[in-house]
Amino acid sequence: MIEFGIKDVVDIFLVALILYYAYRLMKESRSLNVFIGIIVFVIIWLFVSQVLEMRLLGSIMDKLVSVGVIGLIVLFQEEIRKFLYSLGAHQRFKAVMRFLSSGKKDVDADKKTIMPLVMACMDMSRGKVGALIVIERAIKLDDIVDTGDLIDANINQRLIENIFFKNSPLHDGAMIISDKRIKAAGCILPVSHNQDIPRELGLRHRAALGISQSSDSIAIVVSEETGGISVAIKGEFQLRLSAEKLESILTKEMAEE
Repeated sequence: MIEFGIKDVVDIFLVALILYYAYRLMKESRSLNVFIGIIVFVIIWLFVSQVLEMRLLGSIMDKLVSVGVIGLIVLFQEEIRKFLYSLGAHQRFKAVMRFLSSGKKDVDADKKTIMPLVMACMDMSRGKVGALIVIERAIKLDDIVDTGDLIDANINQRLIENIFFKNSPLHDGAMIISDKRIKAAGCILPVSHNQDIPRELGLRHRAALGISQSSDSIAIVVSEETGGISVAIKGEFQLRLSAEKLESILTKEMAEE
């Protein structure tokens, strides 16, 4: 007689939860068909080896599965990285880390970082100058920095506006801010393939969403078409921001570093 207890219910629930989150990650990264193919293969493998008990075919599929695990890690390394990041970025874990940290936040230093950004974004918004600014947090963006031109300068309103001036060679790339300094400009970002992004949002917005999905960074976008200011954080947009709202978001998010 088969016994079915509370542990079995928990076991099934956890497996279903893992499959659900894996499905969401694959859907966002346009790897859903690959994920479905893997699920179908696993079902066939279990059916052949456990139900039909075909020794030869089951043995071959066993070998494929054992080798395929390494292949899956290579194939889905970005998705695995994103999954592990989402665990580490959970608010409860971050609260524990902040509790264990003995350092105090320098509010004045944050203001000196935030205000030039806000003022530059407002000026560029009025002139409909497109801009994409990424603020690095816990996850380092050295690989992104390497795709652009190193600057390593203090955060300055005029410098930001000059970099994104329409005739500037660095106009089309992203600016990376790290450790309260402008680290690089003209950087290339990963583009999000999320199908739910509104059609009126362009490539800058897709790039901002992409970097916010693959890291804990804050991405600020100034639209060249409308002059609207947007912020992408944790794979979600906040659109049509005023100066006060942008300052409030940056102050809150940078306080959580």
